[in-house]
Amino acid sequence: MKSNLLKWNELLTGGINPNAGNSVEHLTSLYRKDEKPQFDETNCIHCFFCWVFCPDNAIIIENQKVTRINYDYCKGCGICANECPVKQEPKPLIMIKENIEL
Repeated sequence: MKSNLLKWNELLTGGINPNAGNSVEHLTSLYRKDEKPQFDETNCIHCFFCWVFCPDNAIIIENQKVTRINYDYCKGCGICANECPVKQEPKPLIMIKENIEL
């Protein structure tokens, strides 16, 4: 079945793609292979570095605090854990092995 979605280079300059996909239809978690971030609020300073740097918008903020990770959209890239400035253990974000059943 051929998709009716246009590719970026098929659009006219200044045009729009009325049939574009969206993140609800395309969960990026399907790309996650080996690791995923684990959040522990114990030492979180709620600086939002993880939220700013997350390329998938998978860090959830509620009431001006980081509260969890949306694993439907997290690809497991590790940027959030890498950018976390907290030095005290346990770190708020660490990468753990993903348990995937195929």
